[in-house]
Amino acid sequence: MKFNSSMPKDNSNSELKDHQLFAANQRLWKTLKRENKISKSKAKKVRKISLVIWSLALFRWLQRPLLRLKIKSTDLNDDAPIFIVGHWRSGTTHLHYLLSQDDRHMHLGSFQAFTINAAFTTKWFLKPIMKRVMPSTRYQDDVKIDVDAPTEDEHALVNMTRMSGMHMFFFPKNNEYFDKFNCFEGITEEELKEWKSIYASLLKQVEVFNKEDKKLVLKNPHSTARIKVLSEMYPNAKFLFIHRNPYEVFNSTITLYERAVRSQFLQDFTEEELNELILSCYEKMMSNYLKQRESIRPEQLIEVGYDNLIVNPVEELEKIYKHLNLDGFQTAKPKLEAYLETLKEYKVNPARTIDPAVKEIVKKRWGFAFKEWGYQA
Repeated sequence: MKFNSSMPKDNSNSELKDHQLFAANQRLWKTLKRENKISKSKAKKVRKISLVIWSLALFRWLQRPLLRLKIKSTDLNDDAPIFIVGHWRSGTTHLHYLLSQDDRHMHLGSFQAFTINAAFTTKWFLKPIMKRVMPSTRYQDDVKIDVDAPTEDEHALVNMTRMSGMHMFFFPKNNEYFDKFNCFEGITEEELKEWKSIYASLLKQVEVFNKEDKKLVLKNPHSTARIKVLSEMYPNAKFLFIHRNPYEVFNSTITLYERAVRSQFLQDFTEEELNELILSCYEKMMSNYLKQRESIRPEQLIEVGYDNLIVNPVEELEKIYKHLNLDGFQTAKPKLEAYLETLKEYKVNPARTIDPAVKEIVKKRWGFAFKEWGYQA
C-alpha cells in the first residue's frame, strides 16, 4: 500500500544543491562508505561529496589545533542550556526562532552548523559566499533562513562523528544510526562515553564561536529520546517538548522527505520503505521520550501543544518562562511581538488529503500519542 497523500508533488524545489556531508572529514566519510552500501545511482553525488571534503581538508587541518586549545580552556558558562525537543514537523523550529528573539539567549547558527569542522578557519571567506548563495527559505516549509539563523545541533554533530541519528537521512537502510545514537538502544558504555564527549565539545564550540556569555538554546528532534542522558550531562538543563496532531505530523513529515531529505539519500529507497521508516521512527522516538521524561524533574520540563503556540504564542511563551524559571520575559516581549508581526503573511503548506486506509494505520501505530496528548483519532 502506498501511504503518500493525493496532493500532487511540487518538484520545483525538491533537489537540494548541497549535501549535509560536505563538512565531514575524510576519515568519517571513509567510515560511512565502509559501513553502508551506496547505490550506483548516487555515484555522481558521492563524487561531489568527496571533492568538497577534499577541498576543505587544509581548513579542517588548520582548525584542529586552534580549536583544541580553545575547547580545552573553555567551560560551558551556562550549565543549564535549554533543549527544545519533539518529533520533526511538530513546531520545534518555530519555538526555536521564538526563544532566540530573547537577546540573552544564543544559538547555533546555520553557518557554523553546516561547516562545523572548518567554521573557525573559513568564516572570513566562506560565510560571505554562503550568505549570497544560500536559499532564503527552507525547501520543506518556506521558513526564512540565513547564515545566522537558529539551526539544530544534529546538523553539526553529523559531520563530527558517525554517532549521529541523522546519518539515517543519508543511509535509510541502516537502522543502527537511529536506534543506537538517537534512542541509545544497544549502545555500549564506551560508545556512550564517546558520544557524550563529542556532544559536550560541540556545545563548547558553539559558545566559543558566539563569543558571548548567554544562555544556550538548542533545538534538535534527534534529542527527543536522549533527554535522560542530556539531563545527566547537564543537571540544571531545561527541556521544552512540543507535540502536534499525529496525522498532521505524518503528512508534514512526508513533505519533509519529499522536498529535502530524499535529496540527501545515498541509497535507493522505495516509497513503502520510506513510510515504514516514518512510522517506526515516530513510535521509537516518542515511546522513548515518554519513558525518559519520568527521570526529569517537573520544574525542568514543560510540554507545549503546537496549536496553542500558533494561536496564543505570547501567552504560551510566558508560561514557558514561568514554568522553567527563566527570567526576563517582559524584557524580551517587545522583540518577540515584533518578530510575530513579521509572520502574519506566512502561509503553511497546503493540507494533504490523507487516505482513509493510511489514516487507520497511523491511528493504530501512533494511537498511544493520540491518547497521551488528547488528540482526536
